Amino acid sequence: MRIAFVGKGGSGKTTLSALFSRHLARSGAPVLAVDGDINQHLAEALGHDGDPASLGAPPLGAHVADIKDLLRGTNPRIASREAMIKTTPPGRGSRLLRLLGDDELHARHVRRVGDVPLMVTGEFDESDLGVACYHSKLGGVELYLNHLVDGPGEYVVVDMTAGADAFASGLFTRFDVTFLVAEPTRKGVSVYRQYRDHAREFGIRIAVVGNKVTGEDDLLFLKEHVGDDLLTHLVQSPWVRAAEQGRVEGESESLEPENRHALSVLRDTVDTHPRDWAALHAHAVEFHLRNARSWANAATGLDLTAQVDPEFTPGPASLA
Repeated sequence: MRIAFVGKGGSGKTTLSALFSRHLARSGAPVLAVDGDINQHLAEALGHDGDPASLGAPPLGAHVADIKDLLRGTNPRIASREAMIKTTPPGRGSRLLRLLGDDELHARHVRRVGDVPLMVTGEFDESDLGVACYHSKLGGVELYLNHLVDGPGEYVVVDMTAGADAFASGLFTRFDVTFLVAEPTRKGVSVYRQYRDHAREFGIRIAVVGNKVTGEDDLLFLKEHVGDDLLTHLVQSPWVRAAEQGRVEGESESLEPENRHALSVLRDTVDTHPRDWAALHAHAVEFHLRNARSWANAATGLDLTAQVDPEFTPGPASLA
């Protein structure tokens, strides 16, 4: 299952991404955390002490061309890496991936932070200023998810970029469940309204997770502004604050009982959400066609709409 954490900057989405990833990993479930935020802090939230570069995991964003070469495989509809864009969907002959499988992409780009395997997109650095948007960095993540055949009980947790900026690409349609982390403030719920309106157009499920709740008034505020989309909430956490200050290390058994319960609610929500391979693929195809017609055909001099294989739908059967 693919899970996205989104929300306003400072809402706690990176902290929740890390807590949920660790919650899954401690249960023994196969899990991969992906830092897809413009500010690369997920490694630190998972307990890594130092710059993300010191993990030794090459960022996806710096190796998109190599990722394209790997994933296009022998697909006859994709003649070269230059003909492949981040939205190019898989087809017959494409290289499909199993979660944390024995393949070049996982071996090169995944490193463990504690019990959690992590991939990073890479930072938006000085050489990108004025010549690139951050979504070019996320191309590797979108390609990865398009070519991933993950099974029941497997989890990919992506910490997305802050605010409604995630809707600037089709990546937001690559997930089974999107958890929107909202503080009990007017600014906190304003991002929810933006997400709700955009997601509704594509049938994307949004579940709101209240965060930093200090009492009944905060909870009533969230219920008033979010309504039935409010799934659960976490209370203000001294344990999290201590961890962020470097005063606690290791496992989070000391996390408050209310917050441990909230993490269990998140997992139950994910586990009971059915995977719809046809819908996932249909969204991938739709956004590829949009990109092909709006800019990519002109940029490449090719008709990239022809990359869509009408006889192909990803899923367990496609691995054969």
